[in-house]
Order: sequence, then structure tokens, then C-alpha cells
Amino acid sequence: MQSNSNIVDTLNVPQKQVMTVDVEDYFHVSAFENDIQKSDWKNLELRVEKNTFRLLELFAEKNAKCTFFTLGWVAERCPELIKAIVNEGHELASHGYAHQRATEMNPQQFKDDVAKSKQLLEDAAGQAIIGYRAPSFSFNDTNTWVYQILADLGFEYSSSTYPIEHDLYGVPEWPRFIYNRPEGISEIPVPTVRKNEQNTGIGGGGYFRLYPYWLSKKRINNYLANEQQPYSFYFHPWEIDPDQPRITSASMKSKLRHYINLSRMEGKVARLLEDYQWDTMKSVYLGK
Repeated sequence: MQSNSNIVDTLNVPQKQVMTVDVEDYFHVSAFENDIQKSDWKNLELRVEKNTFRLLELFAEKNAKCTFFTLGWVAERCPELIKAIVNEGHELASHGYAHQRATEMNPQQFKDDVAKSKQLLEDAAGQAIIGYRAPSFSFNDTNTWVYQILADLGFEYSSSTYPIEHDLYGVPEWPRFIYNRPEGISEIPVPTVRKNEQNTGIGGGGYFRLYPYWLSKKRINNYLANEQQPYSFYFHPWEIDPDQPRITSASMKSKLRHYINLSRMEGKVARLLEDYQWDTMKSVYLGK
């Protein structure tokens, strides 16, 4: 059987794909925002540091590079993790400070949140931060002013849109591939496949945990062959942590989304790392 790398060569598709991790803990997620107050975060067990260090080990084993979209809240509490990310040659990027969706902030609040995160990350890493991802992909038609703020703060790209229909986010009519905004920001949407005039997400997260690995791989290969665009993948450190505390007060829907197949995720990610070559957003998309 032909190896995946040879398939990629034959199809003349991008050799390196993009690995991203949204560095947040289990209690930061939007699915639990009605069950956990931000004021309680400091009292909850911090597991993001251990889980992210495990990912660094896994990436080193598989010779993969990654963009870590990191909360400023995490950077404040885990400075050694930030140093390890940059020392191992990965890209550090911003996920905002307190995992607040952009759709829930006015322009000044958004600017304050993102600027605080950027400063914390740059102080810890000793290098400029040029990438940003909004919590829950919360850029849409109601807040396009965010791009001018990102440009003013010195960012060069965003990966904050998912062009699908979803109850928590989604801009199905927006571009599916990287494009340059008039404000000077490159927007890099999460990958989708398009069929019957409808987009379906294939970028990672819960979809990747839900589907069998062979199906995810088939969809990625089809995307690479049909679109001739790099593929980017995202997930979170808590997704490889089946022993994390359970939020029993959450809705059944939220618990299903968050906890399904956690025990299988690390093994599936390891296979993904073996089947493709992985690099950072700024390297693959911006050539830096």
C-alpha cells in the first residue's frame, strides 16, 4: 500500500500541514461557562500545564512543530510552560486573556483583553506574538471591527473563523481559505469540506474525537487532493485528559461534546502526527 507521504507527493498537495493547540484548561471552555464562574477558576485544579507538557513530549517524539494559541490567564500561572513551548521551536500565539468570546465584548473590552494577553505572552517568551485565535471562533458579521484592533496591536494573522453552521459559532458564508483582510490581517479559517452547497468541519476538536480515525484521515486526504490548500488541525490539552474532573451540573449536550472519547484522543493524535508532516501557522501560511 502506498504511504500517505507518497500519496501527498503524487497529488502535488502541500507537504506540510498545520498543527495548532488552544492552550486552555477544562474549566475554561465555553460549554461550561454557565456552570463555572470565572471567579472560581483560581480554586479549581489546574491540569493544563501537565497536559501541555505531555503534548510537547509527543510533538518531540514525532518531530512535529505546532502553534500554541495560549490564554494569557494560563501564561500568568505557567511561565515555565511558555518558555518550554518557544525553546522547543514551536510558535506561541494568543488566545486572548480570559477565554471571553469576541461577540460578548465591545471594542474597548476586546482591545484590553487581547493587549493584556499579548503583553503577558511576549514578556514570558521574549519574542513578538503575531497570531491570534478568538475563543470559540467568535468573529462574525457583527464584529468585523476586531481586525483593525488586531492590526493596531501588531498582529499579522488571525485564525478565528469556522465557515460552518453551528449553534455556538460559525460563519458559513465567509471564505473557506486564507485571505487578506483590508486591515492588513490574514484570516486563516478552520478547514471545511463542501458538498451540496454546505460546509462540514474537518478541523479537529469534537469532530475528530467522534469519528473513527480512518474516516478523519480519508476526509483530510480528500481535502488535500481537492482543494490544494494546506490543512490545519486544532485541539486542546484537556482532550488528552480522560481523568479530568467532571462538571456534573452541565447539560447533557455539553457533557457529551466535552467528554466523548477522551480516552482515545492521544492515540489518535499520535497517528495523525505520524501520517502527515506538521509545522506552525506562521511557517506554512506566512512563510516565516
